[in-house]
Amino acid sequence: MSTDNTSRQAEQRASKSLMITMGIVVLVVGVIAIIGFLFLNHPDELVEGQVEGTTVRVSGKLPGRVLEFYVEEGDSVKEGDTIVHIHSAMAEAQLTQAEALQEVAKAQNRKVDAGTRTQIIQAASDMVAQANAAVTIAKKTYDRMENLFKEGVISEQKRDEAKAAYDGAVAAKATAESNLSLARAGAQQEDKQSTAALVSAAGGGVAQVKAVLDDSYLTAPCDGTVDQIYPEVGELVSLGSPIASILKKDDRFIVFNVREELLNDLPMGKEIEVMVPALDKKNIKAKVYYVRDMGTYAMWRSTKSNGSWDSRTFQIKARPVEKVENLRPGMSIVYNR
Repeated sequence: MSTDNTSRQAEQRASKSLMITMGIVVLVVGVIAIIGFLFLNHPDELVEGQVEGTTVRVSGKLPGRVLEFYVEEGDSVKEGDTIVHIHSAMAEAQLTQAEALQEVAKAQNRKVDAGTRTQIIQAASDMVAQANAAVTIAKKTYDRMENLFKEGVISEQKRDEAKAAYDGAVAAKATAESNLSLARAGAQQEDKQSTAALVSAAGGGVAQVKAVLDDSYLTAPCDGTVDQIYPEVGELVSLGSPIASILKKDDRFIVFNVREELLNDLPMGKEIEVMVPALDKKNIKAKVYYVRDMGTYAMWRSTKSNGSWDSRTFQIKARPVEKVENLRPGMSIVYNR
């Protein structure tokens, strides 16, 4: 009997010790939690963004076939460096034709002093034929540009340039026909003036075609890096088609998209310190220069019926105060408020 009492007393003491131990553990955990809540720093709100850069597209007014690229994606270029060679058989044929018209006009101008001769009349007739061919080509080009403009592929300016070329060809045709009539009527002072004007007009036609052919070799519009090349060698490109894009050198900026509650922390002109994880968590300074509402499509909407409100999203842009080596578009940026 005494043995059973002794066992029960031992069990009671063990149970009491366990309860006391558990109570002490719970108390210690509670004290640690309270101390952590009161003394540990809460992490600041982080705003994430990324680095962007300005790109410039390279395009020309010469439709044709890509013959050769002189650069590759990632190459560094300087303003004026040749990027690509585009060949246009049509434009070169137009130049040959324009030069031929110019030579005919010069020949007519030389012969007009000798009076009307069969050769002069024939030359004037040839000029009319050449002018008719030029009108036909210019009309086809203008019709194509008009259709592309209606489809929204090219700008109004490109359409107007084609219209001006067509009008010029029509005017040249009228001049050629007038000179043919004068040649048949006999050379007079007016004939001399007319042929001189025709020489000038023919020279303008040559200059116009050469101006288009200047775009057979496209050059870099600025210093930078070749960001992207669009067509492949051998492909046909149309008027104004983008050929390549150049990422401008040392033109870097940071973009954040933030809710409007944070705008007071990012006013225009403020210098902020941001961290670049890709550059060994380097801290750099940047100055806010752009703030814009992104519209209702970027609005954060409350899910509560009361106690909250809809919040717009704003785009913030900041430019590094000093040049940062190896800072590239696409890198993440962290702003610790």
